[in-house]
Formats: sequence, C-alpha cells, structure tokens
Amino acid sequence: MVLNSGSSSIKFQLLQMDDRECLCKGLIERIGLEDAIFSYQPREAASIKKVQPIRDHGTGIELALQAITDPVTGVIKSPEEIQAVGHRIVHGGEKIVKSELLTPEIISIIEECAVLAPLHNPPNLMGVEAITHLLPEVPQVGVFDTAFHATMPDESFIYALPYDYYEKHGIRRFGFHGASHQYVTRRAAEMLGKSLKEFNCITCHMGNGVSLTAVRNGKSVDTTLGYGTMCGVPMGTRAGDVDPAVILTLIGKLHMSTSDVHRLIYKESGLRGMSGLTHDMRDVVLAANEGNKRADLALRIFAHCARKHIAALATNLEGRMDALVFTAGIGEHSPDTRARICAGLEILGARLDQKKNEIKGKEAIISSEESVIPILVIPTNEELMIALDTEEIVTSLQLDS
Repeated sequence: MVLNSGSSSIKFQLLQMDDRECLCKGLIERIGLEDAIFSYQPREAASIKKVQPIRDHGTGIELALQAITDPVTGVIKSPEEIQAVGHRIVHGGEKIVKSELLTPEIISIIEECAVLAPLHNPPNLMGVEAITHLLPEVPQVGVFDTAFHATMPDESFIYALPYDYYEKHGIRRFGFHGASHQYVTRRAAEMLGKSLKEFNCITCHMGNGVSLTAVRNGKSVDTTLGYGTMCGVPMGTRAGDVDPAVILTLIGKLHMSTSDVHRLIYKESGLRGMSGLTHDMRDVVLAANEGNKRADLALRIFAHCARKHIAALATNLEGRMDALVFTAGIGEHSPDTRARICAGLEILGARLDQKKNEIKGKEAIISSEESVIPILVIPTNEELMIALDTEEIVTSLQLDS
C-alpha cells in the first residue's frame, strides 16, 4: 500500500508488485473542509465518490482502509494481506537523503524536520501512526521528496550566506516533490521518444503545493522550493517568494511574533490570502470567471510568478529545452491556469494550442504545431515510484533476515 499525504489531500493505492498493477486507488481532497471529497476506484468495479466532512488526515486514512477491505467495494479481504506500506515523506533534512525503513530513529529525524515542512511532515507521520496502530507487524518505508534533487550542483543549492551556515547548520536548498518530478520526467522522455540520459525539461508540479524543476540529462539541476516548503510560486495557502524585508517589517514594525508570521505566510497566504476565498484553485477560477476581481488578481499573480520561474530555470538547460511538463492537481486539471502561464512563454518557443489544452487529468501534448518546445500534461504517479522503492527495501530486509 502506498500513502501520499499532502497538506490538504491524500492519494492512496494498493499495488500488486508482481506485475506492478494497481488493484485500487483513491483520492481524498479538501481535507479540513465540510465538503471534503472521498473518491475510490477499484480496478474492476464502479468508482465511488462521496462528499463529507473529513476532519484530518488520520480520519481520511481510516476511510481508505475501510474502502480497500469493504465486503462489497474492497479488493482484499483483510488489511493483513498488505505486506508493506510506503509513505511519501517530504523532508529528511541533511541526515536522510534516500528512502529508508521507518524505524524509531528515522521517525525521530522526520519529527525534527517538521519545522522545515510544517504542512507536510506532520500529516505524513499521521499516516505512519495510523498504519502502526492498525497493522503493527507490517514494515513501513519512507520515500523522501529530497532524493531526486540530490544531483543539484552546489551553485544551485547553497545560499549566498556566509558559508559557515551551510557547513555548521545545514542551511541549503533541498527541493521537494521529487518522486513526482522524477516520474513525469521519465514519462515525458518516453512520450517524446527521447533518451532519458539526454533529456532536458522543466517540470511543473502544481497542486496545493507547487514546485518547478529544471532537469538536465534526466537529473535535477535546480528547483524552486528550497530550505523549507514556502518559496517559489505562490501556493494554496503559502506565500511563495517574499522579500525578507517584509518579514522583518512584520516582526519589527507590526510587532508580530515569529509564530504569527509563520502562520501568516504558510497558512493564510497564497491563493487563500490573495483571493480572500479559499485555497482551492477550482473555486478561485470559478469566482474569477464570475467577475470576482480579487480572485482574478490571485490567478494573474500565480501565472506571473510561474512564468518568471520557468524562464529562469530554462537558463540551466544548456541551450536545449525538450519539453515543458505540467502535473499534479492544478497542472493536470486546470486548463485556465495552464493557458495563463503559457501566455508569454512564446519567447522560449513554447506555444499552446487552446483546443488541445481543454483536457483534464489525461496524458496529452497540448502545444501547437508551431511550438518549438512540446508542452505536455502528464498525470503524476508518485505512488508507483514510492512502491518501487518500498519493494526494494523490504525485499532486501527479508533477504537479510
């Protein structure tokens, strides 16, 4: 079983690893809201979709396990059939740079790193705790977002602070959404008939969390998220890039505490703060189309920041960009957002086909015939990447025993 817990969503899958087939999958969205959405799709049965309050991530994971083992809708008879659980874990700091068996020591490090990923590490661990309670004998593996970005050169991940802050305190750019960026890079190369080892692209993971990555010769060389999970493009509730002078003003002039500032820039900003409505891009697009000026402003700011980072990342590709890839909730399902972002990227040779862009949640090439750079939509499959790492670690553990 794979659990991929985001800041306001959970993806889950049950995979049969002999043939890498997905027995069932589900998505829980809008966690914490009264109209949260629980979607469940068994491989050989009708899908189920319910709108109901889902208080937190623990509640959502319990619902997922109930669906998987339900006498009518389930695909296994008992949770005891689950042989391993792989978790997406966002941040392992300097101490963890690869997938790991989730021992008490590793869990302790994940807890220490919660300050770097406050919207992610805690819900990640809620999944670990739920499985530990329900399936105490099942091995669990953490697959860390930072792994794909370990190939970044030092000029990409070291900040222009006195070097001691990196050497002594590990302050550096880490990068996140690694499994997603890795999967869509591989899939884009396959779709375009390119060798991964020679493939250059920019991948745009756009969900409630957002990160963009420059990939050169199949490897990450730069990315927008950094030491924590707040910089770069604005997100659902996170501000993205903010001049540090603003932070100092909030503390020094407005007398806000550090916890107040933390809450402001991580939980009250982004789409929610700009629109004054919600963190959900679908609701913001709908409001903008109905004439809400604040919602339209939020969309324009989001697209402006995304375009700016795409252009900057392109300078890391040694003069050749083989693809621009959109993925994750917004990237896969919001034609309006993709169109706003691509308007202006013609200078890079990327031209959108408005009709092709109408798709949602499907693999497609949405660039025009005149586009020098192919523009792709690829639904991410972080779960498969997590499952493969989990299988490798658990198999090695069994062989050693």
